Amino acid sequence: MADIKTLALPTPNPEYNSDDEAVTRRILEQTIEDLNVKITRVQRLQDTMTSKAMKRHQFLLMGAKHG
Repeated sequence: MADIKTLALPTPNPEYNSDDEAVTRRILEQTIEDLNVKITRVQRLQDTMTSKAMKRHQFLLMGAKHG
């Protein structure tokens, strides 16, 4: 897995600066996008593990006597 990088947000100036706002906004957007990608990967992994576990369980039950 990739290393987690830490980015510090720029400190605000006393007066409004549109460039600083754009940088801060982009950093937050990238962070949210990275989190979304990681959450999606975890969800896929869990779905795959659940699917494999169910298939294994069904396979083991094929030889069991019913009744």
